[in-house]
Amino acid sequence: MRKYGLGIGAGVMALLATACAPMERPVSTPAAVHERLLTLDTHLDTPLHFMRPGWNIAERHDFVIDNSQVDLPRMIEGGLDGGFFVIWTPQGELTEEGYANAAAMAEARQQSILAMLAANPETFARADRADSAARIAATGRRFVYQSIENSYPLGEDVGALQRFYDNGVRMVGPVHSATNQFADSATGEDRWGGLSPLGRELIAEMNRLGIIPDGSHASDAAFDQMVALSATPIILSHSGPKAAHDHPRNIDDDRIRRLAETGGVIAVNSIYLAPRNNSPEWQEMGRRFMEMFSESREMQQAYVRDLRALQAREPREDADFEMFMASLMHLIDIAGVDHVAFGADWDGGGGVENMRDITALPMITARLLAAGQDESDLSKMWSGNVLRLLRAAEAHAASLGD
Repeated sequence: MRKYGLGIGAGVMALLATACAPMERPVSTPAAVHERLLTLDTHLDTPLHFMRPGWNIAERHDFVIDNSQVDLPRMIEGGLDGGFFVIWTPQGELTEEGYANAAAMAEARQQSILAMLAANPETFARADRADSAARIAATGRRFVYQSIENSYPLGEDVGALQRFYDNGVRMVGPVHSATNQFADSATGEDRWGGLSPLGRELIAEMNRLGIIPDGSHASDAAFDQMVALSATPIILSHSGPKAAHDHPRNIDDDRIRRLAETGGVIAVNSIYLAPRNNSPEWQEMGRRFMEMFSESREMQQAYVRDLRALQAREPREDADFEMFMASLMHLIDIAGVDHVAFGADWDGGGGVENMRDITALPMITARLLAAGQDESDLSKMWSGNVLRLLRAAEAHAASLGD
């Protein structure tokens, strides 16, 4: 009995000691915080590189050497858990032939994403729902959502979006850098006064399927109409404030406030932070862009060498990390932490001095913590806000079937 009694006493004392001991707090260094966060980028143009002979996302690459900014080793180093991999199609003629060629290109781009997933099942996984991100990240893999930048490949049939949705698309932008059949572009002609009648149908189809509408690249009028027409909040997947630089691709403070008031999200871009150099040399470099995807490794390397030499002589955009952070802090000030995310346009022209690839992402977290943002704020901006939009889109689509 005494032994039994002593055993109970020891157990009680142990419980009391545990209860009274100071609770172990999570490590709060910026690096530790960044590692804990579920991080997502809303606009990864990395599928462009999938068509480059010999390029492998599982291998580490170097921005200076091959102009790529995202791969698995750098995702691990930069703490990027995943994001929206983009199906981008350049704008062409609004003709049956143009639509057919664009549809084939977009289909090939989506298939390249699916092929990448099939080739790397232990490190990447397809994400189809808002809850997929955390589930996949918990397995140690990177999650892959898909988005469409430029709906031109749909032709004049918004029903064609169904096939892309079935294969994983969950975010769609109607237009890119030139006005098309769906909407006026921010950098294109004013043809429709915003969305075309077909563009209005496209927004309704996105809502029906459970897709987040993306207003980046759309004209101000098209943005206004998207906000008004969409049954769920919209996103600007890679945009910035005009306060940083007054460029048509950037958005004014009143519209940023309107986006936030309607529950939407703006994902901060890392381009259009300063005037862009459009010299004849840069125009020629633009014409040579497809050399980066040549079958010849030598031609690929020559293109990147010439690109780096031109950048050294006359920068395309004279912007740096401090300017990026100033743009981000302005968005936080205007929209609030519930309506800001990250979409730097990696592999699509993004990156600034001292932030050339995704290995620099922990710097952003460190600076935000130093500025007074807490881990809860960061969790919203790095993924929570975007996943909230996807969850809302899913819920609305489900409600239509009830």
